[in-house]
Amino acid sequence: MRDVHHPSREEIDLANVLHALSDPLRLEIVDILAETGEHNCSSLGNGSISKSTLSHHLKVLREAGITWTRVEGTQRLVTLRSDDLGERFPGLIESVLSATKVV
Repeated sequence: MRDVHHPSREEIDLANVLHALSDPLRLEIVDILAETGEHNCSSLGNGSISKSTLSHHLKVLREAGITWTRVEGTQRLVTLRSDDLGERFPGLIESVLSATKVV
């Protein structure tokens, strides 16, 4: 299985983070991870999107430094990089997620 690339905390760039958060599906994934913690990749797709599309969106989030993916056997488990994002851009993820909530 291939190694999964993650940018270091210092490499997380605001423009890349904002681009990754500009897609509604990626925002939904980030919201799920923020609310409930680590998830298996396949559980994030809610069955309505193809596996390849979900993989693409997870890759964009990972390469932007928003998520961390760890390989455990045949599973890929995804978590939100809350500490790294909070250190680089305090309050950003919380602000974006709260602004997208429908009241």
